[in-house]
Formats: sequence, structure tokens, C-alpha cells
Amino acid sequence: MTDFLHENNACGQNLLNIVSVGNSIIAEILRLKDYVPSIYRLDTKADKAKYGEVIVDFSYFKVAEEHEKKIEQNQGLTEVDDEVRTHLPLITRFYLAFQSIHHYATDLKQYIEELNSGYYIQQTLETVLQDEEGRQLLCESLYLFGVILLLLDFHLPGDVRERLLISYYRYSGGESTPGGDESNIHDVCLLLRSTGYVHPAQASQILAPLTGKQATATAEKLSVPKYPEAYFSRFRFDDDFVDLVVARIRCDDIYNQLTLYPHPAHRSTALSTQAAMLYVCLYFCPKVLHSQGSQMREIVDKFFCDNWCLSVYMGVTVNLVDAWQDFPAARSALSNIISRETIKFLCQQQNEQLAKIHQRTQDICQEGVLCDDFVLEHANKIILLMRQSNVLLRWYSLHTSKEVFVFHHTTGAAEKIYQLLLEELQFDRKALYQLMINCSQMELRVKELLTEILQSRDSRWVKCREEAVQRVLELSEAFDGSRPLAKIEPNTQLQQWFGEVAARLKKLELSRAQKSGRMIIQVMQALDEVQEYHNLHANMLVKQQLQETRDMLNRMAQIIYLKEDIEIHIQMISDFSYAWHLLRQDFMPIMQDHIKRQPHAVIDIRAIFLKLASTLEVPLMRINQARSEDLASVSNYYSTELANFLRNVLQIVPETMFSILADIIHLLTNVIKEFPTRVEKEKLKEYAQFEERAKVAQLTNSIAVFTKGILMMKTTLVGVLKLDPKQLLEDGIRKELVNHLAEAYNLGLVFAPEKGKSPVQLLQQKLEALGKTIEGYRRSFEYIEDYLRVQGLRILLEETQRIINYNVEKECNAFLKNKVQEWQSEYQSQIIPIPNFPPLQGDSSNSNNFIGRLAHEILRCTEPKNTIYLSLKNTWYEKKGSHSKILAGSDFFGMLREALAPAGMVGLERLYAHMLADDLRRNLERLQRNLTTDRMWVDAMASLTKELEARDFPPPEVAKQPLKYYQGYTQRWLKVWPTLLDWVLSMGQKQLLRQQIAGELNFSSKCEAKLLANTADTMNRALMLELSLGNHLCNEEGVSMLTELQDILLYTGNYEPLEQVFLVTKNTHSVSLFLFLFTIAHLGRLQHSPNVDCLLPKTAKDAIDCVPFIVGLLTILQQFHMNVKMLYISYMSQYVVTVSEAQLTDNKVLGPDVVTSLHFLQEFIHIAGLPLKVLQQRIPNILLSEFEYMATPFK
Repeated sequence: MTDFLHENNACGQNLLNIVSVGNSIIAEILRLKDYVPSIYRLDTKADKAKYGEVIVDFSYFKVAEEHEKKIEQNQGLTEVDDEVRTHLPLITRFYLAFQSIHHYATDLKQYIEELNSGYYIQQTLETVLQDEEGRQLLCESLYLFGVILLLLDFHLPGDVRERLLISYYRYSGGESTPGGDESNIHDVCLLLRSTGYVHPAQASQILAPLTGKQATATAEKLSVPKYPEAYFSRFRFDDDFVDLVVARIRCDDIYNQLTLYPHPAHRSTALSTQAAMLYVCLYFCPKVLHSQGSQMREIVDKFFCDNWCLSVYMGVTVNLVDAWQDFPAARSALSNIISRETIKFLCQQQNEQLAKIHQRTQDICQEGVLCDDFVLEHANKIILLMRQSNVLLRWYSLHTSKEVFVFHHTTGAAEKIYQLLLEELQFDRKALYQLMINCSQMELRVKELLTEILQSRDSRWVKCREEAVQRVLELSEAFDGSRPLAKIEPNTQLQQWFGEVAARLKKLELSRAQKSGRMIIQVMQALDEVQEYHNLHANMLVKQQLQETRDMLNRMAQIIYLKEDIEIHIQMISDFSYAWHLLRQDFMPIMQDHIKRQPHAVIDIRAIFLKLASTLEVPLMRINQARSEDLASVSNYYSTELANFLRNVLQIVPETMFSILADIIHLLTNVIKEFPTRVEKEKLKEYAQFEERAKVAQLTNSIAVFTKGILMMKTTLVGVLKLDPKQLLEDGIRKELVNHLAEAYNLGLVFAPEKGKSPVQLLQQKLEALGKTIEGYRRSFEYIEDYLRVQGLRILLEETQRIINYNVEKECNAFLKNKVQEWQSEYQSQIIPIPNFPPLQGDSSNSNNFIGRLAHEILRCTEPKNTIYLSLKNTWYEKKGSHSKILAGSDFFGMLREALAPAGMVGLERLYAHMLADDLRRNLERLQRNLTTDRMWVDAMASLTKELEARDFPPPEVAKQPLKYYQGYTQRWLKVWPTLLDWVLSMGQKQLLRQQIAGELNFSSKCEAKLLANTADTMNRALMLELSLGNHLCNEEGVSMLTELQDILLYTGNYEPLEQVFLVTKNTHSVSLFLFLFTIAHLGRLQHSPNVDCLLPKTAKDAIDCVPFIVGLLTILQQFHMNVKMLYISYMSQYVVTVSEAQLTDNKVLGPDVVTSLHFLQEFIHIAGLPLKVLQQRIPNILLSEFEYMATPFK
């Protein structure tokens, strides 16, 4: 055995590596099944409509060229194709997994060919099968390939596999892998093409709405003929190899399990691992299943005489009645053992056994029974009880649960047998659950005691020997007369004999176990004979001394005969890998109900999970033997899966806590009055509220009991992960809090129209209600955190921030070319996942989540077409009617901060910034393209530039009628202005909202976090000074510091949105000139109002508002060099001077055009933060200071 797996034995090492890779591939498939991009499933109509023409199956190969041309010629499909291409790193990992499956098969086939050709000296297929390890590995190699194919088809549907392969082929070229090796994608596609198998969950969804014959017909269509026979035949192995492997599994006990299960009734359990291997390997030689009845009868009689449900690999169970339905010989052989009479007899036997074993395990698990002495004395009986209880637990678990892997979706023979079994057993799953708990606790306690005994074996043995010697010497001295004992006459012979016995006992050594054991037995027999012959039992003191000596000798013998491999035997007997899926499927609700009723039950649950964790050795053993680098990742995957399952079970504790907490929140928020700092004596009783506070105390105690229950669980090592109960509790609280907060945000920010309420009133009402909800959570967490033994307010703050950032990230994906996928998000977590809610149907904003709906609703309420923004009051007013106040900036954004916290404000700011960046990218590119390529635009701009920059401008004809001159140019773009105006106003609106958000954050941070705000501001100024002095901060540390500071500045509102540059542009002279023309084309629609000292639209119907108009223009100009902005101001100043000269010459009075333009320029300079001298350098001071007077007509 050792020789075959010796490091220098290439034959054994190569085979071991192949099997190791097989186990690693299975782990990779199981890991990747949770990372399939949802768009590749094409489950929804929206996905099919958007991605159906880009994500295709193998039908692509027939029309590859036409398909690529179609995508290239369609701009929409090209954009979708680029979006799908962003998944390439993940798709590449899927392809590498698929390719490794094909490599595994070819490597195994090559290995068999090398064995047959004599490549390995003195080793052939037959000699390898004669070696114990070689026989095991060869059988496992074929079995694992079958398991890989089955699990791949079960977890990754065929159509999804095909789409992933085609996407990889299209986006990577398909000629090479990331490692640079030549790709064999065509062979991979042939092996892994769709089989047509339908997952049971998907089949149940299809069949749920159907009934009667229609359901039966559909179920038959879902069942795949010749499955998995045709699937396994896609890759052919040597027939002799397959036949020999099947023969060895069929005939031999390749894992020597029958020695662990000597009782004939336990044979099927002993051979259960081989039975699973045989079941899979038989699909590689289907002729046995179809026609070789005698072999199938032998197989069924040996492996399946009393069971027909088996675990194929790590809990993936199959029902042979279902799996062998299409194989005549197998079906016939199975029918001999599955009849109504045999099932009744079997159920009767199992029921009797269950009652006995349940009682015995219950007795042994009682507190105080299992101890060192008990385990040493009854070790063999305990092992027998473990064996019996595990056999029973396995049979019940497999046969009373629905199989995981379903081949036929019709309710046929398998369903009838299942119902008959449950009826005959009168099955109660809670009884089985109790047996599981008893069995797990017994195994855990016995393992702990045995480990302790074996670790201190030498010291225990020496101590017992010394005590035995001491007692014998005391007897020797008593019969010598030197130690007076009551009524003992001196006896020289006994004194001498006891002395000799003591001398012999001193020579006993644990290292010479066989000799010492014989000596101990002889001494015990001699002590019995001496006691009888000399009538020593007449003296109670001597009798007691002899009895204690025999007890010590008996303990020594027990320690000697306690074998070191007993722990390995227990490990093998207590195999629980078959329950990997069944625990989730059937026992999770029972476990949670148990914890809910008895919080301390987590100790029992811990024992079950430790029993399940011990089965991780199954997939890891060969990987460990091969010293593979995959050991860490594979063990981490299975450990994480098990830890997540434990978290899901224990999640009932936080769920129950939060249901209690809901009552506490209601009482603290709506019933109990907050105690003022000073209260009048007469009102003290009013604030006392004894009954309500007693109710809060009672509810708090209930939460404390649950907390105590989960903290009673010791730190648990699950595989390679250590689970701390306190951390489990905190993670559970975080997970439940995330679910509640996410649901509160999702439901609280739905803006359906209501009669009698304006959109602004509805928005404020929703925010106020949401703010109360969040405040309720804050007050209750502040109150309850000491009883939960967690930092409640910190958890609330962190999870609120994570939820909002995650939803902002998802909403911003709409504006990103390289989208952040679910698995790439830094805010999403597997342990504490943030729930995703489907977008609301009929939502006109097409938002993905609540943050998008809120952002669009605020935009709708502050739409420039319907509102007027007054910067002096930071308030939006209704444009029509009496100009009533719609939305007061300070009040509204304060309410918004209460509802969403600073994280929500920053999230909205980020979302608006992404909207602006997307708008600017699309529209500025189009604008610049027109200014540089459109002949009319280019010629008009060149002509106007030449005229305006001429030294003699304005010429006499222009000086007389400058307005007509400028109108001649502005009217050339009459069709463009409405679209451009909507864009500018939209940008200005978003920038105004960003300014309001920054102002609210800045104000609140100075009130509530003054030290942080001042420190961040000082740090920012210091860094700006460093950069201005030429000191570079481009190293890793400097960039990290700047990034962190930027986040803090965002949260403290220490930034100016109008100074932000969103994209890199080419500076062009024409932009400032074009925006100047756009401005003067719209200034005539505005007029100055002395009441509010602001420019207002002349008519309420006019869709223009001055402040958003200016802010929008500033945002566009900010994307260019400062000179472009200054040139724009120069053009505007030139326009004012030219027109004012003409008007003063003709009428001696300034017209409204100049007055409006000057008010506009002053407002523009003020909002842009530029000094007044910018205008003073371009416009005469008399005009700037006295234009209102100069516009007054003379009487």
C-alpha cells in the first residue's frame, strides 16, 4: 500500500494527482454555480428582449458570420455586446473549469493507455487493481468523472453552459486560454453541450400551474430519454478498464469497511460508499443495466437489499426506482426487493430499532453519564451503539426525504413507494431529529473524552500503577504487623506474597503493552484466589483494600487495551456526508423551531454541525495526499458553505429578536414619552408610564435570553474556519437589520400618486415617515445594545451606509460602460447579503431601486419648467398661480438627512454626479462634433468670430442696429435651442440639488461633528498647499490618503459641486461663442423682479428659470479651460456695451435687453464665484453701477 503511493512511484503519484484534480473540479463547479451571471439564464422577458440576440447557444456556429455582422451594423446591439463583454473575466473562469473537465478525462484515458502499453515498468491495469490503494484510486478516478458530469448538469443547465462557452469563444477568440496554452474549445463544446436535463426546481415551476393530463404530458416531455447513458457516452474509455473497475467494486470490499460493520444487517451501510461508486460507474457500461439480469440481481442483493436511496457525492441523493426506470435489467432486479410486503416488513424492523436506539441514546446522553470511567469501561458497547444509531439515522434520512437528483418528473413508482414508506413508518421527523441530536452529542462527548484520555494516557496509567502498588504495600505492611489495622493477625506468608506482587507491579510498563496486560490479568486472578483461600473477605477493611487494588488494575488494563485508532473508527462510523443537502431541505425548520422554543438548544445544534463538519475529509483526503495547492481553496469552500448553513439556522435568533424589537420600537417611539431634562412634580406620574415600561422590560428580557442562548455555544472549528458565537450573533443581527432596513427603504420610498396631495407633499410625507422608522431603530438599538452585548449604534450606522452605497452603485451602473457586477461589489457580502428587490412595474423613471426613485422624484418636484428657484431663500416656488412655496431647501434637505442619514445624502450626490457626467458625455460630444464637422455651423462660427474680433467692431451698420445683427445669427439655430435649453436646465437643476446637499451636510457636520469637520478642512488646506508648492503626492500612500480624505470631505459637505470637472474635453473657441449666442437668444424671455432681486420668466408658461440656466451654463464651461469661460464673459460684455451704446445714442435710455443682460452677468459672476473686477475690466463702471438709473425713462 505504501509502495504504490511512494513519492518515487510515478504510476501511483500520477493516478493520485488525477483523482485529486477530480475532487478539486467538483469543488470549483459547486463554487461557480452561485456566480452565473443572471443575464445568461435569460429567465425574464426583459433579459430575453435585451440580451437574447447577443447571448446565444450553439446555434451560433451555424450562422457565426451573419450574427457578427448583425451586431456590428446595429448600434444598440453593439452597446449590449460591449456590456456583456465586461463579464469576460468571470466567463473565462467558467471556461477554465469546463476545460479542466475535458483535461481530466483525457488525462485519465492517457493514463490507462500508458498502463496497457507498459509505460510504467512492472505495472499493468491488473497489478494496479491488485494493490489496495491502486484499486481504490482507479475506481475513484472513473467514479469522479461520472460525478463531475452529473453535478455539472444538475447545477449548470445545458443552455447556460452553451451560452457561456459561446460568449467565451466570441470574446476571447477561442484559440488560446489565459495561460497561453492552445485551446481545445471544440472538444469541450462537444463534451458539455446541452443534454436537455431540467433541474427539479425549474421543473416544479413549469408543472405547478398545470393539472391532469396536461401536467403528465409536460412532465414526460421534461424527462430526457437515455439519460445519463448518452451523456456519459460522449467520452469513451477503454472497455476493459471500465469492466474491471465495475467488477472490483461489485465483488470486493475495496475500503475494508466490513470489519467496521461486522453485523450482517449493517452490510449495506458498510458498502454504501462502494454502492454510490458502482451506481455511477454502471452508466459507463449501460449494457449491464439494460440486459445483464443476473449481474444486476447480484448487485442489488449485495448493495441494495434493504435500501434504494443513496448519496452519490456529498449529499446529492438519488432514488434507484427513479434513476433505473429506463433500464430493464436494473428495474427488474430492483423490483424483487421493493414490494409492498418487503417494505412493510422493513418498516416494522426499522420502527422497532428506532424505539430501542432512541431510548438508549437518550439514557447515555443524560448529564453525568458520559465520563472517563464510563467510556473506558464501556468503550466497545458505546462503539456498538454508535454503529447502530448511525445505520438507523442513515436509512431514515435517505428514505424519508425527497431525492435531490430527479431523473423523471412524473409522479410514478418512486412517488408511490415513498408515500407507502411514510405511511408504514408513521414517520415523525422530529423523532428522527431527536435521534440525530442524541447521536451527535454522544459522538462529540465521547470523542472529547477519548482525546483527553489518549493525550494523558501515560500519566493516567502511571498514576493507577502507583496507587495499586501503594495499596498492595499497605496490605503487606498490615500482615507484617507494622501497620496496625483492626483485627488483622500478622501473617508472614501473606506479607511476603503481597510484597512480591507490589514488586512485580512496579516493573509494569505501558510500552510493553502485551506483557503488562497478561501480568495485570494474572495479578487480578491471584488477588481473587488469595481472598477466597485465606478468607480475607471476612475483614471489611482488607476486602475494600483488595477491591480498590483490583479497580486500579482493571483501569490499567482498560488503558492498555484502548487502541489509538478508535477515534478513526468513530470517524468512519459517524459519516454524515449523506446529509449535506438533506439538513437544509428537511431539518432546517425543525432546528430553528427548536431554538425558538429553547434558546440553549444551540448547544445541540453545534453537535450536529460538528458531526457534519467531520465529513469534510471525504472530498479533501486525496487532495491532501497529493499535497495539491488546491487544498486551501477546496477546504475553504466546503468550510464556508457549512459555516453559512450554520448561520442560516441560527438566523432564527436575530429574526425572533427583531420581531420582539418591533414591539419595543413601537413602545419607545409612539407610547413612551421621552423624559425631559427638567420635569414638574405634578407631571412625574404622567412620564412614569409604569405598565408600558414594565412591558419594555419584559420584552428586553426575552431578547437577553436569546442572546444568552447563542453565547452559550463554544467557539467552533468548522473545517478550516473558526466560528465565534459572539461574532455569529453580531452577523445575525446585522443580516436581519439589513433585511429590515432595505425593506423599509424599498417600501417607504414608493411614490404612487394620491388624490388631494401634490407630489411634493407626498414626497415630504414619505420622508417624514421613513425618518420616524429609522429613528425608531436608532432609539431601540441604543436601548437594547447592552443586553445584546454588541455595539448597536455602530452596527446601525455601518449597515445603513452599506445598504445605501450598494443601491447607489447599482443605480449608477446604468451610466457605466464597465458595470460593477454583484460579485465584484465591495458593499455586497455573502455572510450578510443586501437583498435585491425587483424594479417597480410602471415606474416612469425606470429606476433599479429606492435611491433612484427618490432621486427622480426630487427632480420631478423641482422641475425648472414648473418651478422658480430663488437663491436668496434657497427655495423652490410654484411658477404658475400665486407662486406659493413648493419646497424649502433647508427644511426639506434636513428632513432628507434624517431619513437617509449622511450616507444617503452622499449617495444622492454621487447619483446626480453620474447623471451629469453621462449627460455631458453624450451631449458635449455631439455639440463639439457639430461645431467641428457641420459645414453650416463651422462657417457661421468662423464668420461671427472674424467679425466680433475685428478691431473696428462694431462697424457703422452694426452699431445702429446691433440687436438685429445678433438675431441674424441666433435665428440660424432656432431648431436647436429648445433641445439645448432642456439640457442646460436639467444640468443646472441637478447641480443646484448637489449644492443643497453639500450645504446641508456642511451645516450638520459643523453642528454635530465640529471636530471632524474642522480637522478635515485643515487637512484639505494643508494638502492643497503642498500640491501648490510642487510636492507630489502620487505615490501609493499619497493617493490612499487623498482618497480617504475625499470621502470625509464628501460626508462633511466640504466641496463645491460647480468646480467639478466631469470629463476631458478639447478646448475650442467656438464653444464660448455658441453658448453666448444661446444665452442672448433666451435672455429676452427673462425680466428682473425688484421684489426678489432676481430674473424671472416673463410668463408663467415659459419653461425657463434663471438660476438653473446659469448653473447649467457654468457646468458646461467648467469642463473646458478657464479661458473659455472668460471668453464667454467677454462676448457677453461686448454684447452689452455694443447694444447699450446704440440705445443711449438713439433713445438716451437703456432698453430691457441690456438691463436683463447686466443682471444676468452679475448673477453669473456671483454664482461662478468670480470677482466683480472681471466685469469691470470689460464694461464701463458707469454702465455697471448706474444701469438701473440709465434705464429709467425721462418724464
